[in-house]
Amino acid sequence: MPVSASDSEPGRSPALELVLATGNSGKLAEFRQLMAHRSPGIHLHPQSDFFSQEAEETGATFVENAIIKARHAAQLSQLPALADDSGLEVDCLAGAPGVFSRRFAGSQATDADNITCLLQRMQGVPRAQRRARFQCVLVYMRHALDPVPVICQGTWEGVVLEAPRGQQGHGYDPVFEVPARQCTAAELDMQVKNSISHRAQALQQMLERLSAL
Repeated sequence: MPVSASDSEPGRSPALELVLATGNSGKLAEFRQLMAHRSPGIHLHPQSDFFSQEAEETGATFVENAIIKARHAAQLSQLPALADDSGLEVDCLAGAPGVFSRRFAGSQATDADNITCLLQRMQGVPRAQRRARFQCVLVYMRHALDPVPVICQGTWEGVVLEAPRGQQGHGYDPVFEVPARQCTAAELDMQVKNSISHRAQALQQMLERLSAL
């Protein structure tokens, strides 16, 4: 449960208590790694500390879905909420899987299922036409009725490979090649990934915005 102001060390400002609006364990671990050294003044709680019901992602854009998830988490936890909506956009698929990245192969799809579906759709597409990017939209809401949520975005350009490589990360990382590094996101050292990824970019912007509030 959230740490109260009285639980903080004497002479120090109490931590900012946030709930992270995700049930994705890989995403939660990534956020915690990203924030470990960037934001010692923020205490991040998983939404599972408060509720198990996922928000229904009915938005047509990353922004809409992130707002839906943040509002849902803030309402059920009674804490400020941080939510992201992220996904992979592939040029030759007209931006798909996009907001459907997590459920590209179906509502119960695993990461492996989604990768298989993606590679099947791209079979025979030459490398020059396999450009793609990860998008991440982060939304911070002070409460469920916050009329001015803070919105930040990060983009990570790359190429979709024909077969997976690497064991790190989650989602589409094994087939997302980072040309400047000549490896996939799943082959990157986590410290490196957490300094250049779409989520790292969006989070850095968000922390700068939050420090100014």
